[in-house]
Amino acid sequence: MANTDFCTCKNYSCKFNPRNHDQGCNLCIKICLNDGALPSCFFRAASEELRDVTVIDDSSYEAFAKLILNNKK
Repeated sequence: MANTDFCTCKNYSCKFNPRNHDQGCNLCIKICLNDGALPSCFFRAASEELRDVTVIDDSSYEAFAKLILNNKK
């Protein structure tokens, strides 16, 4: 199994979570990029409020940009 010590994803039932296979972050990143989204770890790193949330409802590039811009205020 790939090293998952740093992974912050709380959605353990997701088949792309690095805990559920031996390909590290590759599967998660691939599916997110194909969907025009970012992995939840980006959102968790940018927002203290999202650190314990299991599923990020909107993981689009736009949602991430808004999060970053709102956190700069």
